Parts: sequence; C-alpha cells; structure tokens
Amino acid sequence: VQLQASGGGLVQAGGSLRLSCAASGSIFSITDMAWYRQVPGKQRELVATISGVGSIDYDDAVKGRFTISRDNAKNTVYLQMNSLKPEDTAVYYCAAEILGRVGVWRHYWGQGTLVTVSS
Repeated sequence: VQLQASGGGLVQAGGSLRLSCAASGSIFSITDMAWYRQVPGKQRELVATISGVGSIDYDDAVKGRFTISRDNAKNTVYLQMNSLKPEDTAVYYCAAEILGRVGVWRHYWGQGTLVTVSS
C-alpha cells in the first residue's frame, strides 16, 4: 500500500491550489484520511481530516479557505486551497488509515508535496 500526493507548486498570495492523494495497493478499506503540513524546524501539524462517513474537521488557520473531500471509488483524498497566504507555505503530507487485504489496519503517509505561496 502506498499514498501518492500531487498538486503542489508555487502560487501567489490569494491564489488557489488543489492537492490530490491517491492510495494504491492491496486495499480492503480506508477510514480516516487527512492532510498535514510541516515547515522546516517545526512539528508536523494537522490541517484537515475526513472520516470514512464524511465527517470533516479543519484547523482554525484554514477554516473557510481550505476544503477537504474524498472519492472513495478512487481511494483519493483532495485538498482545495483557496485564498492562500504566505504562511501556508509548507510541505503538505496526506495520511490515511488503511485496512490491507492481509487484515491489518495501518497508518500510511504520502511522500509530501511542496506548496510555496509568494507575497
């Protein structure tokens, strides 16, 4: 099982980006999916989560600007980021709780995608 994140890049303040993260491999089920971000020298922080039944939560810093969603048929989670600010600059990581076909739940991380917001 692996998670592949994409969609990062350079954008001006006020702009938008959409991140995607697709899970692949021997997957039986996926429950919680999430996006985290990390800047050098700081701890990784939770940005948004979406449960298997669609319950959503956001960090206060991104509420009203970011939207998390998922496509269960594609085992993919998205993060639509609008009204981006320079302080949103970070490496963004996706994560998911996945039940593999061997019958074990595990927490998986994607490889990270860099988002840079210029002022």
